[in-house]
Amino acid sequence: MTGLFPEIEPFEAGHLDVGDGNSVYWEACGNPEGKPALVVHGGPGSGCTPTHRRFFDPSVYRIVLVDQRGAGRSTPHAGDEGTSLEQNTTDHLVRDMEALRSHLSIHRWLIFGNSWGSTLALVYGQRHPERVSEIVLLAVTTSDRDEIHWLYHGAGRLFPDDWERFRAGAGGSGRDDDLVGAYYRLLNSPDPSVREQAAAEWCRWEDAVVSGTEPNPRYDDPRFRMAFARIVTHYFHHGAWLEPRQIIRNVHRLHGIPAVLIHGQLDHSTPIATAQELAHAWPDSELIVVDAGHLANEPAMVEAAVDATNRFGG
Repeated sequence: MTGLFPEIEPFEAGHLDVGDGNSVYWEACGNPEGKPALVVHGGPGSGCTPTHRRFFDPSVYRIVLVDQRGAGRSTPHAGDEGTSLEQNTTDHLVRDMEALRSHLSIHRWLIFGNSWGSTLALVYGQRHPERVSEIVLLAVTTSDRDEIHWLYHGAGRLFPDDWERFRAGAGGSGRDDDLVGAYYRLLNSPDPSVREQAAAEWCRWEDAVVSGTEPNPRYDDPRFRMAFARIVTHYFHHGAWLEPRQIIRNVHRLHGIPAVLIHGQLDHSTPIATAQELAHAWPDSELIVVDAGHLANEPAMVEAAVDATNRFGG
């Protein structure tokens, strides 16, 4: 079975001033003269990890990682009190990606995205198709409102006890309550204890529906927990600033770009129907369904992802 490449350290890193008082952290690993590839992390708000570097052959690729606004090592950090998210939208993130591409003097790059990162990769590709050589997506999402509703309401049918606690944490009283909106308001409360409790309950639900039996250790960090919960609710409360079915309707803009879409058949948080619909509408894409859930580090997901980057790196 194909596994991750060995651990690797960046040969270059820095912070890029993208305006609005924001500075995004970026790093480059692998071969400085290699094929450029950009990692678009999930969340939104999770930031990149060293594991993201390992999906690519470091002798072949110039692997670029970036922490999106408010996340990871970017500043200001959404986990810090007083950090505004007003200038943190999907459009801002797409512009930041283009600014980084220009800063690094890259003409075209492969885009690699997982979970929310697949949504952002697709939006970027539709806005700037001339800058994209290939696309590899894991746990395919388009962040349509139906998908968001499933993740925070519909999936409760699969995890009823965890969902009841999640709903109770929002003060909800019925299945049709807007739980994302409720948590968004709690996480913007002037009372720090209210914000902290809401962040803890939000991440507990994420663990239940996404991580399953392996809790995410990153949620043990209160600063990470707060940033993640704030950014996710900020994006999903606003429907990621996307029109209904925007990505599917605009899929023609990706025609001519080869892509591999990888989705776990056991993914409870993101119904496979989205990946199937996208693949059907995008003739240049190949959908690979694997025996896995949602997480990019599951063995079957890793194998399919590394096989895809090896194929495009050849």
